[in-house]
Amino acid sequence: MILYSAPASPFGRKVKIAASVLGLSDQMTIKNVDMANPDDTLFSQNPLGKIPALSLDDGTALFDSRVIVEYLDSIATGNKIFLPAGIDRYKDLALNAMADGMMDASILRIYEVRMRPQEGRVQSWVDYQAAKVARGLKMLETNPPSLEDGITIGHISLACLLGYLDFRFNGDWREDHPNLVNWLETFSGLVAAFDKTRPPPG
Repeated sequence: MILYSAPASPFGRKVKIAASVLGLSDQMTIKNVDMANPDDTLFSQNPLGKIPALSLDDGTALFDSRVIVEYLDSIATGNKIFLPAGIDRYKDLALNAMADGMMDASILRIYEVRMRPQEGRVQSWVDYQAAKVARGLKMLETNPPSLEDGITIGHISLACLLGYLDFRFNGDWREDHPNLVNWLETFSGLVAAFDKTRPPPG
């Protein structure tokens, strides 16, 4: 399998960590892409030009991260990151969706600065996205998800979100969310791939 990604992508990081937890990292080659290059092979895998994308041995292309991690879980023969049917599964899927949504909002904040000229930027739009993240962090701070029964897709997504906030926003979330800081330290201690997939500075 070939994973098309980039070191800074929190969604690509999510797939890499999932593959490690599932024992599939040695079956996956990572190909870093240049999304500014219209001839990059990513675009033949995903016409949307979004990462991550996963090319299977038979040439099938899968995207986005939620599809890819579910596929990886389906072929893993040991650990599983998706819970069996029941209310706990849906609670974890909701955590996964919330963390993904917060990552999307955070990326939109970056794009507003990176892609739009200063005179065209809309601060109310940036504030709107930031508020999504603030509300999510406040909710999670009151009751961080337990890590006692194994690592799930919700846990991985939350860790990638917090890691992205460290990477792009200088860890500004940490001061007001000590429970989540402790949670992330525990997750990092349990999942070696979290540190191994840390994006480089810059």
